[in-house]
Amino acid sequence: MQRGKHAIQRGKHASREARPRRWLVPLAVVAVTGLLLGGSAYAAYRYDLATSQRVMPGVTIAGVDVGGLTGDEASRLVGEALGPRLEASIVVEAAGRRWRATAAELGLGAAVDDAVELAMESDDGMTFVERAYYRLAGKPLGRSLDVRFSVREEPIRDLAGRIARAVAIEPRNAKMFLKDGEVVMRRPAEGSALAVTPATEAIRSAVRHQLSAVSVRTHPVEPAVAASDLGYTLVVDRAENQLFVYRGFKLEKTYRVATGTPEYETPAGSWTIVNKAENPTWVNPAPDGWGAGLPPVIPGGPGSPLGTRALYLDAPGIRIHGTYDVNSIGTAASHGCIRMTIADSEELYEYIEIGTPVLII
Repeated sequence: MQRGKHAIQRGKHASREARPRRWLVPLAVVAVTGLLLGGSAYAAYRYDLATSQRVMPGVTIAGVDVGGLTGDEASRLVGEALGPRLEASIVVEAAGRRWRATAAELGLGAAVDDAVELAMESDDGMTFVERAYYRLAGKPLGRSLDVRFSVREEPIRDLAGRIARAVAIEPRNAKMFLKDGEVVMRRPAEGSALAVTPATEAIRSAVRHQLSAVSVRTHPVEPAVAASDLGYTLVVDRAENQLFVYRGFKLEKTYRVATGTPEYETPAGSWTIVNKAENPTWVNPAPDGWGAGLPPVIPGGPGSPLGTRALYLDAPGIRIHGTYDVNSIGTAASHGCIRMTIADSEELYEYIEIGTPVLII
């Protein structure tokens, strides 16, 4: 019995050893599948590394497809596409003249590198498997990026300043003056100017909106001195022995006067009234010359050589003054001064002020 029992036990072990190990099959499948998947993942990882410096497919910048390009390639391609806009010519018109410059010369810039950097970051948040899938399958992301344009003010303001200087017309003030011994009455004339700040704004707007031409306007500049602002001007004609009083360009009064003799001429030129005096004191100007024998000083009042009123010019020793020698009026009789009758000198004295110009011809 014992022997049979052992025989039976041996038979049990033998049958157990002979039974197939079925659990090894699925394990092998899993192992093989894991190896395959691991190999694919590794391949995807290696592919992702190889393409990490290229833009994901389906990304455009300013309408340019940059998918699959490196950053440098994308920058170059987008830059070429934007070239026509940057090199577009803009004509600035002012006062009938024209200035031409490109948009880039007027400060237009395109932030291409910033847009490319965003394009390179389009895969942020994706796993390497997802990136590999999009790249291998050529599946587009469908992302569109714009390029930011900016305009610098300095080149535009520089151009506006150059235009302003070129078109500026200085206003012409009214003036009476001597030229070649003749009295000239210069009428006032309006000038024109270009305001730099509004012109800068207009040109900048044209650059931003891709206009091919822009017109900037000048504005009138009124003269500082109109004819009515001139006030009085005295004109002494030595040949005619007359004194003319102009107010602005209008002749208001004419007086007969005496002027210097040929030996002591009244000096021609442009002078100014620098002082006024009532009952002026006469000081002998040439005690060793023609004034020899005359008192060194004669007080003002009746009988004074200067009469009762005197207007002093900035020409040394020259005055417009009254005289009691009425017979000298209308002749060349003085030592350079301009003589008037007592009444006329007092009348002129009342309305002619210091600073009044005197033109002697």
